[in-house]
Amino acid sequence: MKGGLAVLPAQETEEQDLLAGLLASQQGKACASALLQHFPSIGHVITAEAAQLRAFGLTGRDIAAFRLVREIACRMAKAEVRSRPVLGNWQALIAYLQTAMAYEQVEQFRILFLDTKNNLIADEVQQHGTVNHTPVYPREVLKRALVLNATALIAVHNHPSGDPKPSRADIEMTRELKAAGKALEVELHDHVVIGHGTHASFRSLGLL
Repeated sequence: MKGGLAVLPAQETEEQDLLAGLLASQQGKACASALLQHFPSIGHVITAEAAQLRAFGLTGRDIAAFRLVREIACRMAKAEVRSRPVLGNWQALIAYLQTAMAYEQVEQFRILFLDTKNNLIADEVQQHGTVNHTPVYPREVLKRALVLNATALIAVHNHPSGDPKPSRADIEMTRELKAAGKALEVELHDHVVIGHGTHASFRSLGLL
């Protein structure tokens, strides 16, 4: 303590200043501090539901600014993924997936559809679930792959808990998706689970 005020770590101060700069309110710094005390990180703040943010006094303009920042970050990260074949650009892919999914409050199941050269054809969210489960239908995934003329897939989902360790249900679903793809000559390259600043690759773990 110094002069009766808590001295924040440099990173927390920087995050507070960034949030305050986005807020229209003259009480932006105090509001930013309250947000960071309530949510685990700045990523959670930016992706929070509108109703949650309004509870802290944020206006529609404030929420729109948060959404804009996130959208710009996602588009920049995705452009890096599209710049060359996905399998040879793995770090850029993980950076994009972290930006797009890591701080979602419910599970989201996403499929990256690839062509014969492993270039990205489409990036689509197939399902939204609950805080710990997302229903996945391999038949629907493969039907979409055939429509797009994709020859390979990368499955991705997030764990809102922040721990990317695959669950038994994740493993069973991945086996079903791989088998369905094999029957139609669509290869499942990997299944990636996104956590908070970390991830798990089924292929790297020997689960695929």
